[in-house]
Amino acid sequence: MITRKRLTAGVCGLLAAMAVGLLPTPAGADQPDAKATPKVELTLDVSGSMRARDIDGQSRMSAAKQAFNEVLDAVPQDVQLGIRTLGANYHGDDRQVGCKDTRQLYPVGPLDRTEAKTAVATLTPTGWTPIGPALLGAAEDLKGGDGTRRIVLITDGEDTCAPLDPCQVARDIAARGIGLTVDTLGLLPDARTRKQLSCIAEATGGTYTSVQHTKELRDRVHQLVKRAADPVVAPVPAEGAQQCAKAPKLTSGLYTDREKFGEHRWYRVDVRPGQELRASVSVAADRAVNRDYGVLLRASTVHGREIVRGSEAGYRRTDVISSGLRYPKAEADSRDGGDQAPAETVCLQVGNSFSAPASVKTDPGLPVELAIDVVDGPRDGSDAASFGLGHGWWLLGSLALAGLLAGLLWGWISRWRVTVWRTN
Repeated sequence: MITRKRLTAGVCGLLAAMAVGLLPTPAGADQPDAKATPKVELTLDVSGSMRARDIDGQSRMSAAKQAFNEVLDAVPQDVQLGIRTLGANYHGDDRQVGCKDTRQLYPVGPLDRTEAKTAVATLTPTGWTPIGPALLGAAEDLKGGDGTRRIVLITDGEDTCAPLDPCQVARDIAARGIGLTVDTLGLLPDARTRKQLSCIAEATGGTYTSVQHTKELRDRVHQLVKRAADPVVAPVPAEGAQQCAKAPKLTSGLYTDREKFGEHRWYRVDVRPGQELRASVSVAADRAVNRDYGVLLRASTVHGREIVRGSEAGYRRTDVISSGLRYPKAEADSRDGGDQAPAETVCLQVGNSFSAPASVKTDPGLPVELAIDVVDGPRDGSDAASFGLGHGWWLLGSLALAGLLAGLLWGWISRWRVTVWRTN
């Protein structure tokens, strides 16, 4: 009897599903527009210097191939990807010929992972480093479409084909207004290479990264390819003030500014009762700096009382240093107006302790990126922050209580053992 009832119910459910499927689609339920297809071209330096064996015990070329194979396995389905090389084909000493040595190894389009990996496996470090011509070729490869377009340039040295300046090429690409971004990665770069690659990236709104290990190369390339599929929010310019009273008022978002060496700048954020302020700051060292540096992100009241701070220090060469903080504001009770209680103005202070050699220009200031997020504060008892564990008090109390109980238990056991020993 039970089996028959279940069979009858299943048949009725199937008929109902078929009936719903045959109903016409309502006119108002239009399908969403198809997302514009993002395009990425990985542009790899295959010049003779890539033979050097100084990345994790293998050659730079081997490290790049390994990173490429792992990145190709993880490319999102909706990304069209291509690969271009520079310095991969010409073995001779004719500079004029060598500076034209750039070609598309794999066309931009839907990715066949096996075919792309096979093409990468054939590469052998060969010739010159024509970065400028390679950027021009990659820009042509990415023409057309409304989706995001990125060139990811990986090289271990600066361009060897002047007078075609790669930095000027990047500026010309940006001036076309086609929304093409160039991200650069330097493999164990020297100062001149770092300067050139930083200039290329900055001209197009891209990023520069110094790479020392295979894992760093793989992770960064994968991050940039994924970023093409899920574009990040463009930072909004915001000019910090010398004191909180005159500081710009910011809401949730991503902001960019420039800060002089050793300078402090102020910004303001309104936080309502029951909300939590989450803020982070990154300061980029886009030029040579002295050893020993740090960054400070400090939240205080308008009267100067410190609420919470985050800081980070470093030593030797760095490309970026970051810090962050969280400030949960307690909910207001009925005596303070409850939900109608006014917001608190929090003063955010961003400071740095960078210094530079006398030969380095300090103007303009260092690039600063400030991320602000104001969210509803924790209300769930399972959230450690709601118990103040972020400040360590509950954890310290728990450890102290556990130590006290363990001590009492051990003392009782010791006395019992002594009593037994005396009795026997």
